[in-house]
Amino acid sequence: MEEALAQPELAGPPCPPLSGDLGADVVILGGGYTGMWSAFFLTERAPGIDVVLLERDVCGGGPSGRNGGFCNAFWEEAATLVRAVGEEGARRTCEVAERSLDEIEAWCKGEGVDAWFTRAGHLGVATSPAQDGAWRETVGAAARLGSDWFTELSADEVAERCRSPRFRAGVLAPRAATVHPARLARGLRRVLLERGVRIFEGSPVRRFRPGPAPTAETPGGSVRARRAILGLNAWMSRWRRFHRSVLPRGSYIVMTEPAPERLAEIGWTGGEGIYDFRTALHYLRTTPDGRIAFGAASSRAGLGTGLGPRLEYDEASVARLVRDLHRMFPALRDVALECAWGGPIDVTGLHLPFFGTLPGGAAHYGLGFTGGGVAPCHLAGRILSGLALDVADEHTTLPLVGIQPRRFPPEPLLSLGALAVHEAILRKDEAEDEGRRPGVLVDLLARMPRRLGYEIGP
Repeated sequence: MEEALAQPELAGPPCPPLSGDLGADVVILGGGYTGMWSAFFLTERAPGIDVVLLERDVCGGGPSGRNGGFCNAFWEEAATLVRAVGEEGARRTCEVAERSLDEIEAWCKGEGVDAWFTRAGHLGVATSPAQDGAWRETVGAAARLGSDWFTELSADEVAERCRSPRFRAGVLAPRAATVHPARLARGLRRVLLERGVRIFEGSPVRRFRPGPAPTAETPGGSVRARRAILGLNAWMSRWRRFHRSVLPRGSYIVMTEPAPERLAEIGWTGGEGIYDFRTALHYLRTTPDGRIAFGAASSRAGLGTGLGPRLEYDEASVARLVRDLHRMFPALRDVALECAWGGPIDVTGLHLPFFGTLPGGAAHYGLGFTGGGVAPCHLAGRILSGLALDVADEHTTLPLVGIQPRRFPPEPLLSLGALAVHEAILRKDEAEDEGRRPGVLVDLLARMPRRLGYEIGP
């Protein structure tokens, strides 16, 4: 975000806070990918439509501007989708979602948005014996659905792309991409302004009434509209309706100084995004100037409301990341780390997003991207814009629309259980990273969500 904000031409003119009472055709809550793609497709589907977007920070200031920039389809969730919506629904969802990558790439070129869109693929690697073959259920499910999205690689083939003493065999998704997440978000903002969308930053919504004429109130005014779109992701866990459907969880990233010559030494020059198969997976990618961004989910889970400073930055989680980076690439221990950041993501019990409409029929929502929303949020924009305009098409009829999320237990079991299970998952991952067997209690707690029917894992 610092890099993108230093180039104001990416984003267009300032958008001051809302002041006064407005009317609109559609009001959108949230200036991340979900809200902004929804606004974009509203202007595509209904030229001249009056759209107002409200954002408490700046557009892209949440997960959309600080994620790892991994841009993929839903094939990584093929097995989960089959269990949730059946083979035909899974195939249709993945095929439509895959098109989002082509469309984002074409959009960046057409709109002149330099978001560093790079089709170098995603490389999933086992980093311990416990992870060997962890991809086979997903690869098999995708193949049965007719996709060639994945290619399995031997340890030697993995080493040809990136060498690490921890890397074993793996799997490549060659058509997947990486982006600069904040550049994409800020570029979207500029395009929306050019299309006449009224954006108000620094405008937190203090009260929202869905009703037949949705109304959003901010400290400086209000917007009354015919329809509303809610793209608040983890922050929607504060709403009673969604409190047991979404669990905020911290995710953090550390970034090195530029060191392109050191990347060359380990052979990581192709630009692939890399991830492992821990339950709390590591995700890492390079930048054009030779940095490594190295991220992972942490044991920090939402307690009570689930949000606040404790999920924005956690010293212990960052220290774990530094240790894990150096464990994966011991030859890079002398490469300086320049910054670290984090924040909440919206985890769901099915590891899938869900879409629907609030009572009254005028307010539509999409959330639950579980840390993988760069391309799926583009699809979400198509879905939510269609719902807002009463369009029935291949997007609004996908099985993710109307799917019932797997509910988490009620409080206090939700908060206490999340804390215990997430810590157990990290301890199990760490034991396996070190070649040890996790303790019996740790192993039992770490496996409990899957035994109860929740989808967890990379």
